[in-house]
Amino acid sequence: MSKKHPIISVTGSSGAGTSTVKHTFDQIFRREGVKAVSIEGDAFHKFNRKDMKAELDRRYAEGDSTFSHFSYEANELKELERVFREYGETGTGRTRHYVHDNDEAELYGVPPGEFTDWAPFEEGSDLLFYEGLHGAVVNDEVNLPQHADLKIGVVPVINLEWIQKIHRDKEKRGYTTEAVTDVILRRMHAYVHCIIPQFTQTDINFQRVPVVDTSNPLVARWIPTPDESLVVIRFKNPRGIDFSYLVSMIQGSWMSRANSIVVPGSKLDLAMQLILTPMIERLVSESKRA
Repeated sequence: MSKKHPIISVTGSSGAGTSTVKHTFDQIFRREGVKAVSIEGDAFHKFNRKDMKAELDRRYAEGDSTFSHFSYEANELKELERVFREYGETGTGRTRHYVHDNDEAELYGVPPGEFTDWAPFEEGSDLLFYEGLHGAVVNDEVNLPQHADLKIGVVPVINLEWIQKIHRDKEKRGYTTEAVTDVILRRMHAYVHCIIPQFTQTDINFQRVPVVDTSNPLVARWIPTPDESLVVIRFKNPRGIDFSYLVSMIQGSWMSRANSIVVPGSKLDLAMQLILTPMIERLVSESKRA
């Protein structure tokens, strides 16, 4: 952690909704005049698309059917920790982009499935913002939470996460339901051992819970809408959180535990704005005084 160069880390698995959370952070940054440097977890994958397929085939031939992008060894986590550490110490660092599709290829001038070159951060930033799969990993080789000043988990219940992933991969990437199901199964081991443990490290978790039937996510025709969902917001340390104010400001919300508030799914953006804005203001204010 660094008061002078703060870091915000948002962690969630594929299809969890971290992109939506990033949009809310971008709104806050823009409104509050905060200059943030953003890095993506995909930038720290170890393999490009072609090499990842070759690695998957090799491991599968050797009897390992659990390797996936969720796995620690499929990612440059030491490099990610180095970026966190360097930014915290100096306010500088570097990143790159993983190009997912043709639209991004046109933007970055790199074919889909490849990485752009590493490039330095813009100078004069107020904070570093990370969004990806591994922002709160602790294992024998890295300890990322120790470098982040605010750690956010985005965790829909598992069936909803699968529904969102199936719909996204079918519509945007042309996969079949069977192909996406195979990916989900392959990722399950690393999901349990690499992704889930991070949510005990996060300061705040946002967990979306549908209130419609999602018992068979493989045949769900629609993704449950925000109006068909609740969001459980859990604070690791509730000290200093004005729950009475939040309940009064967010219609339909209530406290389910001493450290948790439940809000209607359609009020998630409002809840995030109310909760996160003062935290971001405090981080930036303390960094300018440091």
